[in-house]
Amino acid sequence: MTMQNDLRSLPELFSSLVNQMSTLFRQEIRLARAETSENIGKMTAGVGMLAATAVLLIPGLVILLQAITGMLVARGVQPQWAGLLVGLVVIVVGAILLAVGLGRLKTSTLTPDRTIDQVRRDATVVKEQVR
Repeated sequence: MTMQNDLRSLPELFSSLVNQMSTLFRQEIRLARAETSENIGKMTAGVGMLAATAVLLIPGLVILLQAITGMLVARGVQPQWAGLLVGLVVIVVGAILLAVGLGRLKTSTLTPDRTIDQVRRDATVVKEQVR
């Protein structure tokens, strides 16, 4: 920041400081909104891709599981036990995937981290300027 050679009064300097701080605060709020909007957009696109993936993969998975059950029956396993075995394996795998997926769905991914860091830096600069 450049030093100005003006002879403003203390109230004028304080008024200028308040105006600059309020402008900075408004800019930081705009930045936070933009960053949050960007994060929500990314999340929405990801959900759309997951839905399309589910539409394609679920029927394929059902057919594959029926084929595995048929193979077990062809190898001498009774049909009810083959279905039970395949069903249990699928449930275990599904539970693991669910736990991992829920662990990754955190609201912290929507937090405007860059803006928060910038606000902290700005607050430090303002504190130094006031001293």
